[in-house]
Amino acid sequence: MTTLVSRGLRPRNWLRDHPLALDAALALAVLVAMIIGSFVHPGRRDGLDLATRPPAPASLLLMVAGAVALIWRRRRPLAVLAVTTALTVVELLRFDPPAPVVMSTVIALFTVAARTDRPTTWRVGVLTMAALTGTAMLFGPAPWYSQENFGVFAWTGLACAAGDAVRSRRAFIDAIRERAERAERTREEEARRRVAEERLRIARDLHDVVAHHIALVNVQAGVAAHVMDRRPDQAKEALAHVREASRSALDELRATVGLLRQSGDPKAPTEPAPGLAVLDTLVDTVRRAGLPVKVVGADHRPPLPAAVDLAAYRVVQEALTNVRKHAGPGARAEVSVVRVGSTAEITVLDNGSGTGGAAAQDGSGGGHGLLGMRERVTALGGTLTAGPRYGGGFRVHAILPVEARTAESGQEDTAGRTGENA
Repeated sequence: MTTLVSRGLRPRNWLRDHPLALDAALALAVLVAMIIGSFVHPGRRDGLDLATRPPAPASLLLMVAGAVALIWRRRRPLAVLAVTTALTVVELLRFDPPAPVVMSTVIALFTVAARTDRPTTWRVGVLTMAALTGTAMLFGPAPWYSQENFGVFAWTGLACAAGDAVRSRRAFIDAIRERAERAERTREEEARRRVAEERLRIARDLHDVVAHHIALVNVQAGVAAHVMDRRPDQAKEALAHVREASRSALDELRATVGLLRQSGDPKAPTEPAPGLAVLDTLVDTVRRAGLPVKVVGADHRPPLPAAVDLAAYRVVQEALTNVRKHAGPGARAEVSVVRVGSTAEITVLDNGSGTGGAAAQDGSGGGHGLLGMRERVTALGGTLTAGPRYGGGFRVHAILPVEARTAESGQEDTAGRTGENA
């Protein structure tokens, strides 16, 4: 069955690829029909008169010229219509009875209607109908009220209507195809955009996790190496903190990488994503790393939306990591989380005097900490400002809307539930 269908499609595809050959075949068929029709002379009292004499050589020449003109009907539709109309007028004026050269004009008029716009179709159609019908009625051999004259009018009008219908159907199909292609392109662009956003979000999570915990591991490892010989108990405590920090880093890395799981992979744990509910644990971890942190405000109730809660936690985490890395010795930090109307404000201050802190935190040092924080906050419709404080130190201030944008909130919430602590 498939073989038969493929064999049937081959001629159709070939004709579609060679329209000139198709038009030549149509011209030959029209010529044969005109020659056969020239033997029939209607209008007699006893019905049709089947003449035994062939058409006049001049009529045959006009029929051949009209058929040959149809070969170029796709390339020059208006020119072909003008030629066939002129040939038909000559036939109506010179010969009695006239040969059906009007058939070539009907085909040409149909082509014009199918390949041009509607106003052009009806202007050209009315002009052609008036020219042919007026010539037949005024100068033709039959009376003006004969059915042959009204037949010319009917066939030319039918050609206009049929061609316009074909053009409208083609335009409708093209519009449907274009909408389908546009919808497909839109889906592909949306998929690429979502993939890019998810990749960026995972990159931010990885940076936050690695930067925070590895910084703590580095500090505690340095402390252990410094006091190993003189104070082994303190060294053991520092190593214990290293172990705890590394375990937390592995857990969060596992959660973040869990977002890349396939549908058939084992299910991830469903513990809640990090948020302000575990802010005290984060602060204790930083304190054990040697950075004094004071929490002057931590408004947890009512709880924030999952996306806002996660963003607030990451802002505090990254800000404290930067303080520990860049603020210098003797620095202290202060964390504040307050609700102001429909927004949540997160502020992290330090009094550090490190020479590289500002450059590292403002992004000019090549890091991605502040960039990631700003992207997180901006994605939820909030704002983040960071810069040196008057009198020394650094300040990070984020304002997050309590009701985050729906699309981003749903994305972050789903990511947090399914993968943040996988």
